[in-house]
Amino acid sequence: MDFDILIIGSGPGGYVAAIRASQLGLKVGVVEKENIGGVCLNWGCIPTKSLLKSAQAYEYAVHAESYGVSITGPVTPDLGKMVKRSRDVAEGMSKGVQFLFKKNNITVIEGFGKLKSANEVEVIASNVEQKLLSAQHIVLATGARSKELPNLKQDGKKIIGYRQALTLEKQPESMIVVGSGAIGSEFANFYHSIGTKVTLVEFLPTLVPNEDEEVSKALERSFKKAKMKILTNSSVEHVDTSGDLCKVTIKTPKGEEIHEAEIVLSAVGVTPNIEGIGLTELGIITEKGKIKVDEFYRTNVPGVYAIGDIVGGPALAHVASAEGICCVEKIAGLDPTPIDYGNIPGCTYTSPEISSVGLTESKAIAAGYEVNVGKFPFTASGKASAAGMKDGFVKLVFDAKYGELLGAHMIGGNVTEMISELVVARKLEITGHELLKTIHPHPTMSEAIMEAAAAAYGEVIHL
Repeated sequence: MDFDILIIGSGPGGYVAAIRASQLGLKVGVVEKENIGGVCLNWGCIPTKSLLKSAQAYEYAVHAESYGVSITGPVTPDLGKMVKRSRDVAEGMSKGVQFLFKKNNITVIEGFGKLKSANEVEVIASNVEQKLLSAQHIVLATGARSKELPNLKQDGKKIIGYRQALTLEKQPESMIVVGSGAIGSEFANFYHSIGTKVTLVEFLPTLVPNEDEEVSKALERSFKKAKMKILTNSSVEHVDTSGDLCKVTIKTPKGEEIHEAEIVLSAVGVTPNIEGIGLTELGIITEKGKIKVDEFYRTNVPGVYAIGDIVGGPALAHVASAEGICCVEKIAGLDPTPIDYGNIPGCTYTSPEISSVGLTESKAIAAGYEVNVGKFPFTASGKASAAGMKDGFVKLVFDAKYGELLGAHMIGGNVTEMISELVVARKLEITGHELLKTIHPHPTMSEAIMEAAAAAYGEVIHL
């Protein structure tokens, strides 16, 4: 055998699994067809955060006067420089993963990996002959790509996906973003912040539809306040790209409307990369376009495993990493605890930011719980006022009977950094009273968590 474990894909699932396997004393190989670090590091999570930081810096500069800082001369966004910074950040992170591979004696094989048997992978590369590699265990971590709708085919120029949105050569004057999940909302927020006229189209009744309804409404208010056009309960029926501008036919509750824009960004989700990797030939079972696995990511073919966006959990980088660790620890003979998918945090890096974990208020009620809900607005937070980030709130949902924290939902400045506390709290089965009696530092944004818990039990001080 060439390897103990061979991993196809080096995204946040694949590279983390590889490093953990190496730590456990296994001989590891990673097959990668494009960029070390995968989509998240090179074309998703990391470079988008860089662009959003650039937009934030621009916003601060524009509103510097309100912080007592005078800037003379015009303040202008430079998309080219923002993109360059974003690519430099991504490249630096990719090099970091390459360093970790070397440090952990992980072999990287460039090319497209395809299963030939339960112990063999064929690697196809353009510049070299095909290779056949063998391993005791093969982990599929091939990730996902931008989803294409039949009436929204991407041409990479006028109708684009997230990759092109990260590297536009010039700033468009107008853009229609289709889909208001994390990807769509973040790009809409970025381009609107630097002066592009953005229309955000969402098929469902609310933006970020997986979030608590109050959070969704708060984000919509914030976007509308910033003069972004929002169309909910709406769908793109047709795009005519024959002219200089895209003519987009949008079905709205008021009827069909024609909107024009330079660019249409499709952000309607992702499609798992399961084509051409040998699943059919080996008889590996799939369900609804994803590979079926057990709680330790074993497929129905012994020796073959799958993690990340190609299996049934949420398509999130941190989930893929956790799955990768769980998978290889089981292979190595450890006794890992299966992942609790009910306690996965989600973050959206708009301005204001959104973070959440667990059940929304409506889902908790639908599940039969009697709930206590506590809410604390950042308008009542000293730190938020000082920082000029008073939009938003913390909302906590407790089981009225036992005090269990069922869900946490936040919108506001830096809330993506605050959610971890509540993930830990839920894991440790903390009660509402324990949370409200946990002393939080003052002045901080995070003390709003304590105040929201207190609000649920009628003990809030600063409201």
